[in-house]
Amino acid sequence: MGLRLMSDVVAPLEEANDDALIARWKAGDQRAATLLVERHSPALARFAVSLGSLENVEELVQDTLVRAFESFDGFRSDSSLRTWLFTILRRLAIDRGRTESRRREVGPPEPGQLVTTHGALDQILADETQLRIKWVMTSLTRMQREVFGLRVSEGMSYREIADVLGTTEGAARVHYHNALRAVKEELDD
Repeated sequence: MGLRLMSDVVAPLEEANDDALIARWKAGDQRAATLLVERHSPALARFAVSLGSLENVEELVQDTLVRAFESFDGFRSDSSLRTWLFTILRRLAIDRGRTESRRREVGPPEPGQLVTTHGALDQILADETQLRIKWVMTSLTRMQREVFGLRVSEGMSYREIADVLGTTEGAARVHYHNALRAVKEELDD
């Protein structure tokens, strides 16, 4: 038996799973934190946009990650880190939405009024199909929008969606089906 090098036992940091990265971050490895942020930020941003948070996406993602890093001691790994992060982001978005609605009472936008400050989103919204989908999304319930966004944008399973939204798999399926039907009806018109 020869000596095993540490590099033989420990996988490269980039290949480590989320639990291993969390453990390494807790042990003081800041590179692990950077990898967690890089790994999950894009999906969190897409989810924020799907919730209708078009303006402060970066801030919402950053606040989500800050809350997560402050709360890693309470993370039990019952669900995936990704699911837990989506749950945090959703709660922050709901809280901010409530705050915004208290500041000003605004109805759903007219189809021609959908404008964002993000260049990439402006290009997407310029496409007529995307505009119509965005418009129909405003007519969906919050739960339908969230389920639809998690399923379509993030490819989450109904079990993962149920965990994020605090509902059942069956309810997630129903909400997705109803949202999909509404989108299809809008596109068929």
